[in-house]
Amino acid sequence: MYMQFINSPLGPVKITASDSGITAISFVSTAQPSQPSALTDSAAAQLSAYFAGRLSRFDLPLAAQGTAFQQQVWRTLCTVPFGTTCSYADIARSISNVKAVRAVGAANGRNPIAIVVPCHRVIGANGTLTGYAGGLDKKAWLLKHEQRP
Repeated sequence: MYMQFINSPLGPVKITASDSGITAISFVSTAQPSQPSALTDSAAAQLSAYFAGRLSRFDLPLAAQGTAFQQQVWRTLCTVPFGTTCSYADIARSISNVKAVRAVGAANGRNPIAIVVPCHRVIGANGTLTGYAGGLDKKAWLLKHEQRP
């Protein structure tokens, strides 16, 4: 496993990768010594460009561990366009399982690859911000960041 940290406007971000892809991106309280790879370097560069407002679409191999259902939800999250939001029900409809709204919410909450797999773009059906592993303040910041022209 490889690991690298970047500083962001929201604090340190930890990037973890295997030989096959990015396995996790998360907000952390402090950076630690890194063990980078070409993949973590690429992710760090793309995340830095995202935070600087120069990147709206990531191009990284992803290798998150999860169930088949979670993987399906995470792939669908990657189709939510930059600068837009959707609801858990929208994701459930996208995967042709309209009754899976709660399961979609659970899979969304277990997404290990923050920002790149944009679970922050999923909001409540009534338009309110709902849970985010990094905290609602970070979710609000990310959504506002993506609304810039």
